[in-house]
Order: sequence, then structure tokens, then C-alpha cells
Amino acid sequence: MKISQVGEAPDYRFSLANERTFLAWIRTALGFLAAGVALDQLAPDLATPLVREVVALLLCLFAGALAVWGYLRWLLNEKAMRLKQDLPYTRSLKVVSAIMALAAVAVIVMVLYGG
Repeated sequence: MKISQVGEAPDYRFSLANERTFLAWIRTALGFLAAGVALDQLAPDLATPLVREVVALLLCLFAGALAVWGYLRWLLNEKAMRLKQDLPYTRSLKVVSAIMALAAVAVIVMVLYGG
């Protein structure tokens, strides 16, 4: 069943806000993807090739997971709005912040000890 056939259409402002939030998740995923590609392609002397490629691969995989996560979050919010339910609570921001901090620490360690 399509999401547009569930419940009744919410106020368009809420749908547009939900869409903007989804686009912010996609923008964040693109940032992680760009970081992974840049680490692999533009920093050949940053660390050993294995370490650099593993960190770049993890960043790219997280970017893909984040895009899917953003879509699922949009879908759940849209469904809740259409059925006039409370919006689902998420711990997404804590998880994304923790992974971003880990990525920053990994790059700092590679810069200090890798080259």
C-alpha cells in the first residue's frame, strides 16, 4: 500500500518539513560519502593503504546506511502524521554524532601517527 493511501493527508506544511528533514539526512549521507572518497583518493600518504581504505570504506558504508535510515525515518513520520499518531522517538542524532566523532578521531590518529 502506498503511503499516500494511508490515513488522511496532513497539513502540507508538516509534510514539507518532513521532506526537508529527509533531505538533511541525505545531505549528511553525501557528506560522509564525500569524506570516504576524499580520504581514499586525495590522501594517499595519510596512513597505510589498508588503514586508509578500511576507514574510507566504513565512511562510505555508513553513508549508504544513513540514506536508508533517513528514508525509513521519513516514512515513519509521514505515516504517523497521516494516522494522527505521535511521531516516533529516535536516537538517531546520538548515533550519528558518535560515529562522526569516531571518524574525526580516526582521521586525527592517521594524521598524527600514519604519515
